Amino acid sequence: MTETTSADIGLIQRIIPHRYPFLLVDRVEEIDGWNSAVGFKNVTMNEPQFQGHFPGNPIMPGVTIIEAMAQAAAVMVGVGMNLVDTGFLVYFMSIDGAKFRRKVIPGDVLAMRITTRRGGGKVWKFHGRAEVGGELACEAEFSAMIDLNKAA
Repeated sequence: MTETTSADIGLIQRIIPHRYPFLLVDRVEEIDGWNSAVGFKNVTMNEPQFQGHFPGNPIMPGVTIIEAMAQAAAVMVGVGMNLVDTGFLVYFMSIDGAKFRRKVIPGDVLAMRITTRRGGGKVWKFHGRAEVGGELACEAEFSAMIDLNKAA
């Protein structure tokens, strides 16, 4: 059996339930079990948040950057724990130390470097670092509860 180290959009949709307009990760690469991964989000002008954030000066909201990092973490866990097609869910529990250092705008490719700080049980803790062209845009610690029961 070959170990999966990347997830394209098809596999991502088999792991997490998010769909347009709230699916915020396009691919995940460098998946090292459930230890670390790099997720990617292609930021485009046709996303609905840019109609109001901000007209004439579109900026990706910070909360959606953190959500994108959380989705990348969920894909990493799904691949690392072989949870594809199981219907598992992930719920935010906390966000700590979030810092925003650079605007993320349409045309940017957001690279999200995710590291598991604590995992393997029901409550997981992650560190996320989102970059554009190698420049830090956001970083945060976040924790989540993994619910392995099938979604209703």
